[in-house]
Amino acid sequence: MPELLLELFSEEIPARMQAKAAEDLARLLGDALKGAGLAAQDVRSFYGPRRLALVATLPAATAPVAEEVAGPAPDAPERALVGFLGKVGLGEAEIATIRQHAEAFAASGEPQAWTAGGVGLAIRKEKKGGKLLASLNKPAISIADLLAQHLPELLRRFPWPKSMRWGGTSQFVWVRPLKRILCLFDGQVVPFSLAQGEDDGHGLASSNQTEGHRLMSPGVFAVRDFADYAAQLAARHVVIDPTERTKLVRDGIAALAAAEGVEIVPDQGLLAEVGGLVEWPVPLLGRIDDAFMDLPAELMRTTMRVNQRYFALRKPDGSAAPFFALAANIAATDGGTAIIAGNERVLRARLSDARFFWDQDRKQALESFLPKLSSVVFHAKLGTQGQRVQRLEKLARFLAPKLGADVALATRAAGLAKADLATGLVGEFPELQGIIGRYYALHHGEAPQVAEAIAAHYRPAGPGDSVPNEPVAITVALADKIDQLAGFFAADERPTGSGDPYALRRAALGIIRIIRENGLRLDLAEVFAEAFFGFPQAVGSTAEPEFGMAVASEKLNSGWQPEPKSDYPPMVAAFAAGLMDFLAERLRVQLRAEGQRHDVLAATLGAGTDADLVRLLARTDALRQFLEGEDGANLLTASRRGANILRIEDKKDGPHQPATDTALLAADEEKALAAALDAAAPAVDAALAAEDYSAAMAAMAKLRHPVDAFFEQVVVNDPDAALRRNRLGLLARLRALTDRVADLAKIES
Repeated sequence: MPELLLELFSEEIPARMQAKAAEDLARLLGDALKGAGLAAQDVRSFYGPRRLALVATLPAATAPVAEEVAGPAPDAPERALVGFLGKVGLGEAEIATIRQHAEAFAASGEPQAWTAGGVGLAIRKEKKGGKLLASLNKPAISIADLLAQHLPELLRRFPWPKSMRWGGTSQFVWVRPLKRILCLFDGQVVPFSLAQGEDDGHGLASSNQTEGHRLMSPGVFAVRDFADYAAQLAARHVVIDPTERTKLVRDGIAALAAAEGVEIVPDQGLLAEVGGLVEWPVPLLGRIDDAFMDLPAELMRTTMRVNQRYFALRKPDGSAAPFFALAANIAATDGGTAIIAGNERVLRARLSDARFFWDQDRKQALESFLPKLSSVVFHAKLGTQGQRVQRLEKLARFLAPKLGADVALATRAAGLAKADLATGLVGEFPELQGIIGRYYALHHGEAPQVAEAIAAHYRPAGPGDSVPNEPVAITVALADKIDQLAGFFAADERPTGSGDPYALRRAALGIIRIIRENGLRLDLAEVFAEAFFGFPQAVGSTAEPEFGMAVASEKLNSGWQPEPKSDYPPMVAAFAAGLMDFLAERLRVQLRAEGQRHDVLAATLGAGTDADLVRLLARTDALRQFLEGEDGANLLTASRRGANILRIEDKKDGPHQPATDTALLAADEEKALAAALDAAAPAVDAALAAEDYSAAMAAMAKLRHPVDAFFEQVVVNDPDAALRRNRLGLLARLRALTDRVADLAKIES
């Protein structure tokens, strides 16, 4: 099939936007072709600092199409006829002809057919009169013509996150000034321009020309097809494949580092970004002045990464190496000596600035920065960072005994956890929050557990990040995330389907991971309620009586009831339960990502939300193993059958209570089921109370054969009303018992 080559050549495109733009280009082209019943084959996208490119194969033309369009009755109101005629490309003048043929059809009952404007029209006989039909013959359309028709509009509505106007008066925008459009189909230019009416579109029109490297191979050249395009660009110092550029950077730096006995600090994000900054990657290695090697490795790494896009290197023992790596965009005649020297000068200046903040901050204790947080707003509805610190201290005191942490150390760590936000260094490099707090805490003699908790309380920062595992650090990390969730849910700033501006889903997953990976036994509903009381609005000391009530009201309106033994007011307990629902949903997402059966978790939750995640997951795992066995699978089928019978019969004269009259047990099979339920119920309850979920499932498994026999031999809807009601009560007992373990209706078939 013929080949399409499209390249959009511009000034430098921000690296972070390139990959998404290439995806959008392929998607938009696919959407445009879909309307013509086409799909591009072998689509490949390329992107770099100055170009987006796409190559694909397409047929030379669309297939001709014969289409029949149904219309209204020929005697329909004029408005309906006008709409139909417009749909098939005819005007109102044809209405008179339609009326004439309608009269002939009414008189003779014979179908009518005629042609108007190249469109075949007909009146066909139907059961209730006649119906207008139009026969359209759409000829084949050249793909080149189709592309020329759609590409200008596609480019004008291209979804850049940010766009700019430049020069002249054109309203056409692009991420950076667009310079050239190369568009070839089957080796020929697809002719189109971006002019639209009086808007000249910056004079941009398609051609067969592009440009090479700005400095090493400047100038315009023509291409014939993709193979010629790729070969000529390579000869003109442009690597078009982003994967290849990234590999050249990674492997080149790794080789230079190995020669010095060091290695690159892994940073996939920076590697991808640098690959989007250079067209002709030339890896180089520079040296860090020894005067700066006493700075924290994280500080040097962040300074190099954020300000200069340099790669940090480390020694085999993990300590910082006195080198940095970069990728130049030019193969210098001196081997890069001047480039390295210039970058070393720039880095010295950057590290000097970092050292200034480092030295200034350490002149005062970390605690002395806390007063500044009282003037830093955390959120308009949730007060200042200073007030948040007070909440974290209160929550840490509550959590510490439950987690085996030293209360005094946990409270101290919570009180200092946010102090480094007011330091000069974190103000300059927000990425270092927590990390710098740890260094400052150690410098001023804080306990090692306190310092480590300050650094670790933001973790896990993402799926690949580790969780804290020391009790004090765990306490502060949980307090931080629980306060975040409780506060924003109470302020009704919950995530929506389209966004999560306060990263509450990430906070919830952080809580889940910390608890799961450390095996923590914690009643989260109780902790959420305690966190809620940390806000002044919750205890009536501010004028916000609705604080937290949106979540609580939704939960109460759903039919949820607080535990009778709850020490919290119903609205507070409902608020905590609403947060538990959110956490349970995130747990389902995590289990699904791990390839586990999230429906089993949903079934376990159906038996009542458990605020102890470790216990909840243990029940879920036991249920999963039970259902994977023969007894569990058969009991699931039987219980569903019983539930379906109850649902139908309850609508007639229910609800039927889980109770049986032994005097009415006639068949041996129903007597056996009643006896099995009598034995299983206390065994299941005892096992659940002891958190021995395998034993609970084993007790359930003993019901399998009595239940099977009951359904094989007993007619539930017996003509005798008393027997029928007693047997329905028996099924209600079965349902009530299984519901104590799980809501089996939520298990997917």
